[in-house]
Amino acid sequence: MQTIGQLNREHWALYLDLNRIISQAEAALTAPVVQITAAIAPQSPGSAHDYYSNGDYWWPNPDTPDGLPYVRRDGKSNPANFHEHRILLRRMRFRVASLAAAYRITGERRYAEKAVSLLDAFFVNAGTRMNPHLLYAQAVPGVCDGRGIGVIDTLHLIDVAAAVPVLDQEPASEADARVLREVSTWFATYLQWMNEHPQGVEERNEANNHGICWFVQAAAFARLTGRHDLLDGCREQYKRRLLGEQMDTDGSFPRELARTKPYAYSLFTLDNLVTLTHILSTENDNLWEYQLPDGRGIKKGISFILPYLENKPAWPYGRDVEYDACWPTGMSFLLFAGLAYGSDRLLALWQRLDQQPREAEVRRNMAIRQPLLWM
Repeated sequence: MQTIGQLNREHWALYLDLNRIISQAEAALTAPVVQITAAIAPQSPGSAHDYYSNGDYWWPNPDTPDGLPYVRRDGKSNPANFHEHRILLRRMRFRVASLAAAYRITGERRYAEKAVSLLDAFFVNAGTRMNPHLLYAQAVPGVCDGRGIGVIDTLHLIDVAAAVPVLDQEPASEADARVLREVSTWFATYLQWMNEHPQGVEERNEANNHGICWFVQAAAFARLTGRHDLLDGCREQYKRRLLGEQMDTDGSFPRELARTKPYAYSLFTLDNLVTLTHILSTENDNLWEYQLPDGRGIKKGISFILPYLENKPAWPYGRDVEYDACWPTGMSFLLFAGLAYGSDRLLALWQRLDQQPREAEVRRNMAIRQPLLWM
């Protein structure tokens, strides 16, 4: 494989803290494996291998003795809900992504071997693996055992899908190669579930950030598993549906501005739409330059939000009800778009803003934690 040294380390060091990536990987080398079976969800109707979570904004009903059915308070996260599987998934993702990035930088097999062991525990080993579906994601006690919008919980796995090809370039053993093949099979099975199960179809049809995040996942997993037909379908929906359905003519996202966290949701939506642009663009179909007849396109979305990244107090749409002071942060769309457009303005923001925020809720809204895997 080509290491970062062979790919011009000095160039990447302009945009990425390579020493920090290696430090993160060093910490992951001695960390225990992460497995979904380590946390049992008491309210889950599934098995220990089935991912389970509760919807963020649902709380016990104050008007009933048992608190059921839960009631919704938009933007107000309930800390007592079951989040352990989310935490385990994100922890595994970050360690695997960090190890794969360090392997790409250095070419040292020890990083790849540890990453493969983490993937084996989470996706392959029969005693500890997560089943490839999200039937019980974002369940609401007293309302439902799982919802289509729960598919967004696996958005963080796109970093894993980007890590697998990096790890698979020079497997040290047939055992490692087998694990990586089985991980790809897991993603192929999950992608089929996303595309065919009613809950997956429901998420695909969502007209806000959930719909965009479905296509980000579908594109990332299709690229890993060689599903060029689905990549073509995602590209068509990007043009035919997503821009026209979600973006206003000024580049804003009206459905996100109507929420109780308009700033964070606008950034989250743009970040994922830029990621989708990055994944789907080809030499012959450059979505970075694509726009609808009225000018809507990814450039327009970036132009809308950019002044409020540079001067947040000028934001005219109201403060977020939670974590308002934590935004903005160094999301990967600044790097990807900055490089795509050769924009010093965007790259300066990427370098200035905090790329490793401490607040867990902010990190949860950053789909990509190791951009090096995507470059």
